[in-house]
Amino acid sequence: MAVISKKIPAPDKVEIKTALISVFDKTGIVDLAHALSARGVRLLSTGGTFKAITAAGLAVTDVSEITGFPEIMDGRVKTLHPTVHGGLLAIRDDGEHQEAMKKHGIEGIDLAVINLYPFEDVRAAGGDYPTTVENIDIGGPAMIRASAKNHAYVTTLTDPADYAELLEQLSADDGKTAYAFRQRMAAKAYARTAAYDAMISNWFAEALTIDTPRHRVIGGALKEEMRYGENPHQQAAFYLTGEKRPGVSTAALLQGKQLSYNNINDTDAAYELVAEFLPEKAPACAIIKHANPCGVATGSSLVEAYRRALACDSVSAFGGIIALNQTLDAETAEEIVKLFTEVIIAPDVTEEAKAIVARKPNLRLLSAGGLPDPRAAGLTAKTVSGGLLVQSRDNGMVEDLELKVVTRRAPTAQELEDMKFAFKVGKHVKSNAVVYAKDGQTAGIGAGQMSRVDSARIAALKAEEAAKALGLAVPMTHGSAVASEAFLPFADGLLSMIAAGATAVIQPGGSMRDQEVIDAANEHGVAMVFTSMRHFRH
Repeated sequence: MAVISKKIPAPDKVEIKTALISVFDKTGIVDLAHALSARGVRLLSTGGTFKAITAAGLAVTDVSEITGFPEIMDGRVKTLHPTVHGGLLAIRDDGEHQEAMKKHGIEGIDLAVINLYPFEDVRAAGGDYPTTVENIDIGGPAMIRASAKNHAYVTTLTDPADYAELLEQLSADDGKTAYAFRQRMAAKAYARTAAYDAMISNWFAEALTIDTPRHRVIGGALKEEMRYGENPHQQAAFYLTGEKRPGVSTAALLQGKQLSYNNINDTDAAYELVAEFLPEKAPACAIIKHANPCGVATGSSLVEAYRRALACDSVSAFGGIIALNQTLDAETAEEIVKLFTEVIIAPDVTEEAKAIVARKPNLRLLSAGGLPDPRAAGLTAKTVSGGLLVQSRDNGMVEDLELKVVTRRAPTAQELEDMKFAFKVGKHVKSNAVVYAKDGQTAGIGAGQMSRVDSARIAALKAEEAAKALGLAVPMTHGSAVASEAFLPFADGLLSMIAAGATAVIQPGGSMRDQEVIDAANEHGVAMVFTSMRHFRH
């Protein structure tokens, strides 16, 4: 395969004589234009940007004057022209390029300040198909990529946050930029267009119901650098994909230190779980540790829901994440601050609650502005060596399933409610998962074991420890419903659940030995229902 090669060394310093400015986001653009104009830089511009700079009383040339061609087709065609792209792509120290510029009357462009149509915002706002397509920028990415490729001679800015550094460079180097700066800005420019194109391609796949497109790219914009990742020797950063799903990515940090990598991961797990419980039905609280719930409950009030969630495993809750499905109020805040907690997240927070939490300055308090829709479609992704696993979000809801009673005894109304509650929680517990629940409260949770029997035993052990701590005569698993997020492959898991005191079982079913498990349930007078939907969570 032939390789294109131009071995001309890049100059370190390049003077900015001509700047092309074409931006949708006009934050700081007039101030930048003023500063450039004051340095004698010639300004070229287009459309709305041209009008904004002209309105500021600055001399600026419309791109149509240098192309000799008017802006047409509602602005779709204005910068896609050899005069523009030749000025961006010309290698200044190449004799052939210089001759071509001279022959065709092309002037070099030394600075390109470009940002793009707000495709992400239009998509997030639910724009219809034609509107969304119309907000796909063409000329902007073309100019960004052209100028970034030629960063040996051209400085490319795609982010208003970089305007100040550009002006510092020009002040320090008599109107010139350094090669290292141009390199960094070029890298940032390509990352920007890559993320932009990723958003567009994923939108098309979604709009056309293409579940497995030939190429899948997931892009993001840097929100913040982390001090470290899961462990101190790992580097990490938090990127936003543009999905406007209420949660840790959209939440306002009302107080406390920057969230760590693990805080963000655990807070997301907590908030996605508590959102399973609709706030209009009952207040709910989920307490998470290492991405697994250690207690979940509903209550007649938010503070009662918190107390009941804490009762399930108050030891593991120490240093955990607390997620609420309703506005954090003063009474609930008073209870929460009694325990060492890393993060509280809620849809909103009252002023009184803010003041109470402020007594614990290191406690991070997040207001998410709403709850995520557990039924909403979406994508989740995780990396493997050399690859990316992408799947649709697990938006299955037990309320939407046709539950099948498979035992002689049908569950009571209360057992059925507790079954559904336990199955909702089990969806958010690492597999293998077993969850006991009673009266809208987790009684014991077993997570992440290689054997489902071990998960059942661990959950029962947790319930026994909680009973001792609470001074109960018997563990809360007595008379409880129990959920397994995947089928019970043998009767031994069921027998462990029955030994813990469970009287009703909910599971997906589908094992070769389903009948063996059903027979064991019938023998012990236990009610069992199948969901036909599993919730593996690895």
